[in-house]
Amino acid sequence: MKISPAETVCAHDAVPEAILFGATPAMQNLRSRVNRVAATDVPILIEGESGTGKDLIASFVHARSPWNLSRFVKVSCPAIPSALLESEMFGYERGAFTGAKEAKPGWVELADGGTLFLDELSELALPLQAKLLQLLQDGQFSRVGGQAQQKANVRIICASPQRLEEQVRIGRFREDLFYRVNVVTLRLPPLRERRQDIPALTMYFLDRYNTKYGRGLSGLRPVFLRRLCLHDWPGNIRELENVLKTYVVLDADEAVLDEMLDGHKAYEPERTANTSGVSLKSMTREAAREVERKVILDVLQSNNWNRKKAARQLNISYRSLFYKLRDAGIPSKRALPLTIPPVSSEGD
Repeated sequence: MKISPAETVCAHDAVPEAILFGATPAMQNLRSRVNRVAATDVPILIEGESGTGKDLIASFVHARSPWNLSRFVKVSCPAIPSALLESEMFGYERGAFTGAKEAKPGWVELADGGTLFLDELSELALPLQAKLLQLLQDGQFSRVGGQAQQKANVRIICASPQRLEEQVRIGRFREDLFYRVNVVTLRLPPLRERRQDIPALTMYFLDRYNTKYGRGLSGLRPVFLRRLCLHDWPGNIRELENVLKTYVVLDADEAVLDEMLDGHKAYEPERTANTSGVSLKSMTREAAREVERKVILDVLQSNNWNRKKAARQLNISYRSLFYKLRDAGIPSKRALPLTIPPVSSEGD
């Protein structure tokens, strides 16, 4: 069975689970939710800003489902013109239109027994939404130009960068379809809400592209890694990945990264104390240390306070982790107070 070049049938390269979900509480809750629903056949809706990794979560769900030996078919709804999308998705019969010299199966048939991932579902035209609704209701569809109803046993995962409730409200998305695809909703937080994961993501991308392009760039200096943690990423993880990929490909120094970050909005932590007389340099240093402290704490908690595992995930030595724990005022044992006092910048 020939596969159309317009579709993506293979999932992305496997990303380690620890990197995919990180260490923040929101992502750990998502991880637990994903593991609970992966083995079921219920439709899943993944919502999140562009670049947050919705396709990777869909691939992860498929890999842990009972259908993981069958195809994972990804369809980017806005990538194909509406006039062609129906025939590509549902297939067509011979003579259905000019140039249809033979029957051709669509993506739904190719995904039979596996997973059909519809990315950016909010861009799907209303007539196609009706056909998708039928598929979700009774597992049936018809090819373009055909009268016979065909069956497809396919697990549907959808993704949208926009909230579908809003699309329903303005009349761009069918309400009945919304309730069909919204059986389980997984919401991915933007990178700016999971800054603690930036160091681990940074080292993962550096290692990945060092290997891919035969480079030998070492890890970033702590001061620059802190700067990455304090920047907004409107393009989220995809943007961070592209920045580090460019850095590795160019075999560059950190000055190149400085140039790429110039247009980014810096994160400004909330401050309630009087800042008069405090230098910008000390404020930035204190904010960076606060981010580092939260990173260490989250990684420790995600590793059940195993300091050796935490040091490996943070890509630092065990001794360095010990000193950082001491400097940040984080207890070295699991029993810790609910609130950790803020670090002091005095004597720094």
